[in-house]
Amino acid sequence: MARRAGIFEQLQETDNDPLSGMANLFDLAMVFAVALMVAMVVYFKLPELLSSDDFTMIKNAGKENMEIIVKKGREITKYKGTQNQGQGKGKRVGAAYELEDGRIIYVPE
Repeated sequence: MARRAGIFEQLQETDNDPLSGMANLFDLAMVFAVALMVAMVVYFKLPELLSSDDFTMIKNAGKENMEIIVKKGREITKYKGTQNQGQGKGKRVGAAYELEDGRIIYVPE
């Protein structure tokens, strides 16, 4: 009979602590937050931003809200498309070709 009373007393001690479950909730929240950040990076196809390689990315090509994102080293520059047309003199520096799958490539001369 003394053995049962000892187990019962131990259960009562842990049940009286109102913060006993909070540690598990905090751990769960941290795991959820990290998983959410990883999912966002993968969803927005941004692993390139985390690498050390230089790259250029075009979002919404040919549309009104087109953006060009250029990464050189640790610097990231973002250019937004506008409806304004440029004026002035210049020279031809290359050509752009649209492939059958819809990709556009630029070939410098």
